[in-house]
Amino acid sequence: MRIPAHSVCTAIRDDIVAGVYERGSRLTEELLARRYGVSRVPVREALRTLEAEGFVVTRRHAGACVAEPTEQEAADLLEMRTLLEPLGAARAAQRRTEAHLKVLRGLVRLGQERARRGNSDDLRSLGGWFHETLAQASGSPALTSTLTQLRHKIAWMYAVEAPAGPVESWTEHGAIVDAVARGDSERARAVTALHTERATAAHRLRFGSAGERAERVRNSQHPVNTASPRH
Repeated sequence: MRIPAHSVCTAIRDDIVAGVYERGSRLTEELLARRYGVSRVPVREALRTLEAEGFVVTRRHAGACVAEPTEQEAADLLEMRTLLEPLGAARAAQRRTEAHLKVLRGLVRLGQERARRGNSDDLRSLGGWFHETLAQASGSPALTSTLTQLRHKIAWMYAVEAPAGPVESWTEHGAIVDAVARGDSERARAVTALHTERATAAHRLRFGSAGERAERVRNSQHPVNTASPRH
């Protein structure tokens, strides 16, 4: 059975974001195929996709390697997000469906409940789902795809400190949904811009130690296929 390249791509991207593969390290098709239990064909296709996304570069005499973004490139990503997320919210106010609103309101209820109880374990993933759904509600596949790639890259380059006021953060999420539900695109844009700017302040560039990288490798579990790979 041929494993879809997008599944392999997701697995490799997740490991890059998690720091399993150090920046600048080589990504050989043979080793990747063995790690994920697939043939080289989907690995080759996945590497092409990841190169287009900016996670991988091809170097002369070395082949595919994990990209090494500069601090300026990392800063540019945060600036792009502060511009595009408010645009997505404004579009969502015009194009959202009732299904989008139902999911967004459910996430806000869960987030506010977890924040009040001081249970921060789920808040980061809930926040990710919230912003992913908000982007989808924009009705723009191109914008949604761009924001998704931005979130992946930002998660790769930055560590995010827990918000000092998680209740306030989820109150802002609620205000965004209220504006989207009313169809108030300017209000949705403004509230999202303020929320994104505050969230940006919690981002710190990653400078993990070798020991931390080794721990991420040990904890990484991304099997794609349990069958023997075919070459």
